[in-house]
Amino acid sequence: MFKRPRRNRKSSVIRKMVQETRVSVEDLIFPLFVIEGESEKAEVASMPGIYRYSPDLLLTEIGECMALGLKSFAIFPSLPEDKKDKMASESTNVEGLYLQTISDIKATYEDACIITDVAMDPYSSDGHDGIVQEGKILNDETLEVLAEMAVAQAKAGADIVAPSDMMDGRVEFIREALDDEGFEDVSIMAYTAKYASAFYGPFRDALDSAPKFGDKKTYQMDPANRREALIEAELDESEGADFLMVKPALPYLDVIRTLKQDFDLPIAAYNVSGEYAMIKAADQQGWLDGTQAMQECLLSIKRAGADVILTYFAKEFALLSN
Repeated sequence: MFKRPRRNRKSSVIRKMVQETRVSVEDLIFPLFVIEGESEKAEVASMPGIYRYSPDLLLTEIGECMALGLKSFAIFPSLPEDKKDKMASESTNVEGLYLQTISDIKATYEDACIITDVAMDPYSSDGHDGIVQEGKILNDETLEVLAEMAVAQAKAGADIVAPSDMMDGRVEFIREALDDEGFEDVSIMAYTAKYASAFYGPFRDALDSAPKFGDKKTYQMDPANRREALIEAELDESEGADFLMVKPALPYLDVIRTLKQDFDLPIAAYNVSGEYAMIKAADQQGWLDGTQAMQECLLSIKRAGADVILTYFAKEFALLSN
């Protein structure tokens, strides 16, 4: 036999020499949760090893991550119910938890890249990503709220705003609002193909942001559809997005590959809370090696075509890489 592929697998050195796909710390974005208070750190029950931090401890956590070479963070607020209303008005409160935390992070860690979440659900008394009227999620009226939110986040110091709402036309609306306010350099990471997935449960536990009625299937995508992701991506690209995101990642590797092949923009993938929780739960039961499973999953997402991966494994990966 002249062709023996095993010759390129015979030692660790050779395997690494011919390795086709590599994940580095620079590829990763670490999602973090902020809560009100001081010296508060509360573990998310359904996400072992992931915590909600008060602003002071969040700064400490980011500092530890920066020392490991992890410098990109997606920040999400967990607010009490008395701070929520139908119009998500707390989202533009410059003295509120979220915007003040962003400002503090950027003042403390100038080199950190901060990605902010543009969506109504963390601030909405209805728990939906848009304005609710008579049980219907209003699209065009919601765009005004999202644009105001994005501008407020840019003023606080956001490097990248990430609309996760899946309202039609929101990327262009936000881009125009940012440009009008002089924030031409603030990037938009569009949640382009965000599916109505069963894998978001632990995240909603962390933020207490589950819908108060119904579900999100009228605006998030049907898990059965791949071609529809191309329509969403074409719209987001034409409206001024700087990144196209697929969420979740592991059940939608084919969608990541499709967008990578068809678009020149960087492709982001969100390795979501449920994907993290599955591996952690199986590891705790001794059913699999959690570290190896984590590394294999991140490799698969990168191999599928993701340039950037949002993952709750980011710090764990960084610790292994140091």
